[in-house]
Amino acid sequence: MSEWPEPVQRVSAVLRAAAVDARLEEFGDGTPTARGAAEAIGCDLAQIVKSLVLVCDGAYVLALVPGDRRADEDAIAAAVGAQHVRIAKPDEVLHATGFEPGAVAPFPLRAVTRALIERGLLRHQVVWIGAGSTSHMAALPPAELQRLAGAVVGDIVAPG
Repeated sequence: MSEWPEPVQRVSAVLRAAAVDARLEEFGDGTPTARGAAEAIGCDLAQIVKSLVLVCDGAYVLALVPGDRRADEDAIAAAVGAQHVRIAKPDEVLHATGFEPGAVAPFPLRAVTRALIERGLLRHQVVWIGAGSTSHMAALPPAELQRLAGAVVGDIVAPG
């Protein structure tokens, strides 16, 4: 097996240190979209976790939402008590997380002050997260994801 890129090694180190039962896999064709990831893995789109970075009143917030749903910015604002919420720009994503856009893992994070996880993700046995590159994904139980990301459970997706 070839040496994993440094960002993937950071994710792997957190998983190892936490003794989490996780599976880290590399997909040669890449998994830059939730749909592409689900197809490559052969799982339900709802089991893919999108790690979205938002700027809430100037602070970075990570929102973990299922691949088949859209984040609800108003619900996220309410959850963190913010007046102004917007999706982070690419350079802000890199600064906040230490990962390139499209390769964001939910941990370890640099400048994220709060993390939220959509309640619906917790009903799965296993969910898949980005693991630091566009071709690496990790599978783990959603309760472990919540713990490692330090995420608060909430209803943060748009209806539908």
